[in-house]
Amino acid sequence: MKQRSYKINLDRLGITASTLCAIHCAALPFVITVLPMWGMGFLANKAVEITMIAVSLILGVWSLSSGYRRQHQRIAPILVLILGFICIAIGHFSGVEALEPVLIPLGGFTIAAAHYFNLRLLKTCPINHNH
Repeated sequence: MKQRSYKINLDRLGITASTLCAIHCAALPFVITVLPMWGMGFLANKAVEITMIAVSLILGVWSLSSGYRRQHQRIAPILVLILGFICIAIGHFSGVEALEPVLIPLGGFTIAAAHYFNLRLLKTCPINHNH
């Protein structure tokens, strides 16, 4: 009987978390008035946003640094990840409300792209460089 090995793919988890974060931030301005009627008013809470960003940051740093160190040794996915978090930071802290609904979802999708890029590099790397 074959045993299955279940390994958590951090890049896929990161893509999912970052995409959900981007959708949340993009849709929130449109659905904020109906969220309480649906019993989902908590989604408009700043703590939820900060938690989603923190989870994306932790997954991103963990996954991409692991891929860099152990396999592909390419910095490009990490640079894309940094660019995504710069977009989110500017959107949150610039004080220009018109930038927030544009930059934060853009940052989330950029972070998802960094994970996707890392995943592609991991799949094309012929050797597992375990140091």
